Amino acid sequence: MGLFSAAYQIGSMSEVSDEEANTFMGEFEELVKDIDAVGIFVHNTTISLPMFIPGFGVAWGLFSAWSTGFAFSAIVSITPQLAEIPPLAILYLSPFGLMELVAYSMATSRSFILIRAIGKKTNLIPFIRPTGIEVGIVIGLLLIGGFLEDYMIKLAGEQGFDILGF
Repeated sequence: MGLFSAAYQIGSMSEVSDEEANTFMGEFEELVKDIDAVGIFVHNTTISLPMFIPGFGVAWGLFSAWSTGFAFSAIVSITPQLAEIPPLAILYLSPFGLMELVAYSMATSRSFILIRAIGKKTNLIPFIRPTGIEVGIVIGLLLIGGFLEDYMIKLAGEQGFDILGF
């Protein structure tokens, strides 16, 4: 969780030009326009499952964390009111953020464990069951998190508050 958080924080400190921010926001708005709980779950799952790949998953996890932080920076540059929110608060203070953080950290950790075992030329058969269990836990966390995130977004919309400040 520490490496993911650090990479996210570094990404959130990136300088984003107005052109980059506007391009990102246009793409982001199109991506989330009709998204629902299942769409959030599918999106997060397609990000997390490659994190289980030995070796590659560590790099993918860190890149995903950095790019999520960069996205936060782009959103802040368009919506300066959000600059008051510490970037890590999004991860640590929202229930779905915590679920995603735990899920991504589990997947990235398993990638590291597997590449280390491969490097030591260890028999990988004993790793199959724990990896399968962790994949199930990650999918469960992301499924619950997707429904919770969708609920919170809809609740905020009903109360006249747009989470992203638009």
